[in-house]
Amino acid sequence: MAEEQLTAPSSDEASGKRGIHGAWSSRWTFVMAATGSAVGLGNIWKFPYIAGENGGGAFVLVYLLCILLVGMPVMVAEVMLGRRGRQSPINAMRYLTQEAGLHGTWNAIGWLGVTAGLMILSYYAVIAGWALYYIGQMASGTFQGASADQAGVVFGQLLSSPKELIFWQSIFMLLTMAVVVGGVTRGLGVAVRILMPLLFVLLVILLGFSIQRGDFARGFNFLFSFNYEALTWAGVLEAMGHAFFTLSLGMGAIMAYGAYMPDHARIGRTVLAVGFLDTLVALLAGLAIFPIVFANPTIEPGAGPGLMFVSLPVAFGNMAGGLLFGSIFFVLVTLAAWSSAISLIEPAVAFLIESKGFNRITANLLLGGIAWSVGLGSVLSFNVWADVTLAGFNFFEFMDFLTSSVMLPLTGLFIALFVGWLMKPEAVRSELMDESSGVFTAWHWILRYISPAAVLVVFVMGVYKTFS
Repeated sequence: MAEEQLTAPSSDEASGKRGIHGAWSSRWTFVMAATGSAVGLGNIWKFPYIAGENGGGAFVLVYLLCILLVGMPVMVAEVMLGRRGRQSPINAMRYLTQEAGLHGTWNAIGWLGVTAGLMILSYYAVIAGWALYYIGQMASGTFQGASADQAGVVFGQLLSSPKELIFWQSIFMLLTMAVVVGGVTRGLGVAVRILMPLLFVLLVILLGFSIQRGDFARGFNFLFSFNYEALTWAGVLEAMGHAFFTLSLGMGAIMAYGAYMPDHARIGRTVLAVGFLDTLVALLAGLAIFPIVFANPTIEPGAGPGLMFVSLPVAFGNMAGGLLFGSIFFVLVTLAAWSSAISLIEPAVAFLIESKGFNRITANLLLGGIAWSVGLGSVLSFNVWADVTLAGFNFFEFMDFLTSSVMLPLTGLFIALFVGWLMKPEAVRSELMDESSGVFTAWHWILRYISPAAVLVVFVMGVYKTFS
């Protein structure tokens, strides 16, 4: 990388660096982009389910506390690193490591995040392809009056067909690349200003259908009853882990988006807005989904892709107007996955443009091709390679474990340590000048002592649960 990219970012130089990729047109666009990155498949299904199974409202309160003590402090740190570096995560960390007078080993924060993002995209595109496929299946009437066995056959046939999976994986990758090719203002910025409001509109439409046609009282009770007896220490750990993962921390996306953040935007308030919207989407999704599930007495709520792609189609297929609203649901799932996917490839695209002389089109073609090729391993994990395992994992499971249980927690831990203990305090304070002294001191203390310990627990427990 050119040496001038590592020099101290004066205001003029920072503007120049920002000019390489552009900047968000406003603070609100950044909020929409970061929310789009955070909102994904986990919000639409996993959060409502684990909340209901772990005490409902009691779990939600613990989760919100974990968001405040684990997720948001690290997110503020990651956004701050991106805005101060004004480059891709890899080059931003090179500059910031040099600024702090540290060994180049700390550059690994950028490399880990960018690599994890591409690895996640490789299998995320496969799962998102399922949602694309189900839009057509639901709209065509495939699930009209279907039983659980019939829906299971449809899902099984999809998974057993590599050609079908590759086709829909490819369509989703092309959709993702098409947005990122447009750049920060014309691509990412326009996309999130359209996708996120549309996602909220579809959620509200589904919520209205759920209130009219579903067992709304039972679904509401499932999510919000304060059943403290159901909240165990395992549930608290699950809340802590989900609070970290739901904000898309440690995968380079938030740092890259922070690099495009306007200078005048207040990082603390912006991160609070993202956390609020991310949690709101999860709660609205639960209120929209579970009354529909409970309206069909043959279906029990559960976790995992099988329930999203088997139980819900059965529920929609046996309700008046269900096929239309089932199609809307899978459009919603696709939008959530799409907004997350564009944030997964952007950090690596930014790096190739800055350091290797690529333009946006060639960088997207190369990185999209790599992610697509690696994703073929996940495709084959459900059919041809179903019996091929490594340490008990098939390829898809191994990629999921390596990224979500190892790489993301480690990157989050290193970010907390780097900002909390190793960056010069005056450099950190200069990026958060708009925050009061009390707020800054509280955040810095939490980042130094609470967040690293919590993320370390998430990492250790994730590995332990996998191999125990």
